[in-house]
Amino acid sequence: MPKVSVIVPIYNVEDYIEQCLETLVNQTLEEIEIILVNDGSKDNSEKIAKQYKEKYPNKITYLEKENGGLSDARNFGIHHAKGEYIAFLDSDDYVELVMYEEMYKIAKKEDSDIVECDFYWEYPNKTKIDTGIVYQGKQEALEKIRVVAWNKLIKRELLEQTKIQFPKGYLYEDIEFTYKLIPYCNKFSFLKKTCVHYRQRENSIINKQNKRTKEIFDVLEHVITYYKQNDLFETYKEVLEYIYTRYLLCSSLLRMVKIQDKKLRKELLEKTWTNLNTKFPNWKKNKILKQAKGGKNLYMKSINSFTYPIFCKIFRIKG
Repeated sequence: MPKVSVIVPIYNVEDYIEQCLETLVNQTLEEIEIILVNDGSKDNSEKIAKQYKEKYPNKITYLEKENGGLSDARNFGIHHAKGEYIAFLDSDDYVELVMYEEMYKIAKKEDSDIVECDFYWEYPNKTKIDTGIVYQGKQEALEKIRVVAWNKLIKRELLEQTKIQFPKGYLYEDIEFTYKLIPYCNKFSFLKKTCVHYRQRENSIINKQNKRTKEIFDVLEHVITYYKQNDLFETYKEVLEYIYTRYLLCSSLLRMVKIQDKKLRKELLEKTWTNLNTKFPNWKKNKILKQAKGGKNLYMKSINSFTYPIFCKIFRIKG
């Protein structure tokens, strides 16, 4: 059995996939399974992936499917994974050669459900390091975890038992997947090393703000509904309220003010304020928010019905 299965969805990434695969086939971890899921690519990605499969037949599993999006490709790969732990990597990113060996060693030593590492935001003209906060326990994990799939090892047994998958057809799939998984994790561990190169492309989905930006409302609703249906909501209500508030007033808001369509932008900004105050009418009294420090939390504490539209205008000008 492989120690780690790395699932790599592939869709029209001919300019990047070779660098990604070079860092995978040359990992210092020998017992690695690289699962390439061709999600209906229409460029030379398929040709490149098959060449690597021929060159490294003992390491690479090559799969093909009709185009269904990133979540669908990841879920497809999970069903074929044999590794003790599962990792996800986007095919336009790449990793340090020691990443999976060092993360696996920590996972085994600490019997981890999830192991997380730091990563680089890699822009065309600059690079910055994203250093995570070490958290303990499920409540703190919900508050502080970096909600991306590709900087983690996840115990395959956990995914098999919970049957949690990525939501098909939605943006922000990592949010729903991660927050649904956390209540079933007993041990979180960290490799305090920067291992993933998260490439920032101008034409990537995440950098295009349009009507799909509103899918954040659906994804967050899926999470809340899941917690309620599984009798988890009351246990985690305080932290769910906090992260719901943080998403709508911070990262989501910054995306919405960039929408060019004035009518759509106004609609979603109004929906943001309505949803927040409808779903969690007492969010201003949230204990985590009241105790938290730092600029982002001070900003959230200062928002009310009067200051909200002012901040929206300021963010649009700066954006």
